[in-house]
Amino acid sequence: MKMYVISDNLDTLLGMRLCGVEGEVVHEKEALERALERALKDKELAVLLVTEKLSLSVPEKITQIKLSHKTPLLVEIPTRSKPSKSTSAITQYVLEAIGVKLN
Repeated sequence: MKMYVISDNLDTLLGMRLCGVEGEVVHEKEALERALERALKDKELAVLLVTEKLSLSVPEKITQIKLSHKTPLLVEIPTRSKPSKSTSAITQYVLEAIGVKLN
């Protein structure tokens, strides 16, 4: 089983690559939707990380994936530039789930 990150910035992607997690950077809604579809087709993918900023651009799609797919587990991670109110909870969840501390 593997992990994959879809990020809105290169810094997050590079940080995840240092941990052995592959991924891609997207900036447009259509590119995000294509990346999500490719990720969902990968049967070896266990955890899909998506930055919070990107997930806000397609909230219905994110909710649909979370509710209707057993795998991969979709986890929204904080956006580097603008932490949300739930950042501490998400950061703790990622730390516990994969052992990576996000700052």
